[in-house]
Amino acid sequence: MPELPEIEVLRRDLEKEVVGRRVKDVQVRPGTNSMKVIRRHGRRKDFADLLVGAKFERAERRGRRLVIGLDNARALVVDLGPDGRLLKTSTSDALAPHTHVVISFTIGGQLRYVDPTKRGEVFVSEAGEVESGNGLPRATLDPLDGQNPLTWQHFYSLLEAHEAPLKELLMNDEFVCGLGELYSDEVLFCAGIRFDRPANRLSSQDVRRLYRGLMETMHDALKARGTSLGKNGFRDLQGGPGSFQLELKVYQREGEPCPRCRHSIEKQPVDGTVTYFCPQCQS
Repeated sequence: MPELPEIEVLRRDLEKEVVGRRVKDVQVRPGTNSMKVIRRHGRRKDFADLLVGAKFERAERRGRRLVIGLDNARALVVDLGPDGRLLKTSTSDALAPHTHVVISFTIGGQLRYVDPTKRGEVFVSEAGEVESGNGLPRATLDPLDGQNPLTWQHFYSLLEAHEAPLKELLMNDEFVCGLGELYSDEVLFCAGIRFDRPANRLSSQDVRRLYRGLMETMHDALKARGTSLGKNGFRDLQGGPGSFQLELKVYQREGEPCPRCRHSIEKQPVDGTVTYFCPQCQS
């Protein structure tokens, strides 16, 4: 699943590649059950009519969702779900399997939405509804929100209000946006803190380390253009993979030596998922 760094990579790519372009044509491909992807709209034509002729004015993010502001007082919202992809292509490029939506621009090129499992969603909303957050749930914390930077003091106050183990809390999208299993493990290793420590039992020094680990991990992953694991891993707007998988310290590295102390990385089941950690470095 694309997490926060991957979604932010796409937002920045959209800002560079499609903002300023005007929509010439929209195709929701028939015969592929694509209506599941645009399920908020009754017909393919209803969806297309809201976009054709509109200009893409800005690319934003609301948590995990991408929001492309239009010049017709609407916004195109993209929720990639666990498997969705956005691709910027030329009109002559072959369609990838499971392409559901194709947006063509007046000056050439296309924006395509690809989703093999159809668990993502693409829809057009009134701009006012997006601004008010209607239908777009937000996490309490967004480490990559440039407009509202996260301070360690605010982070500390929020942690104090939660008794949950840290891994559980960091994976909760209502608390912090888009860490998932992978980034939660990497953040906790960077901070040197165990996954099962109660959030409200941390010292101020612990919180500073956790805050630093969170911010460094997110920005390092963003600089590496995300993490791409496996053949169906994340791809950016041009179809290229990220490289943060080359920098992972503990995730999926069970039995390998810890990069800090050389103790073996361990894997432990936790509430239906697994955690990778160093039992010697993380306390």
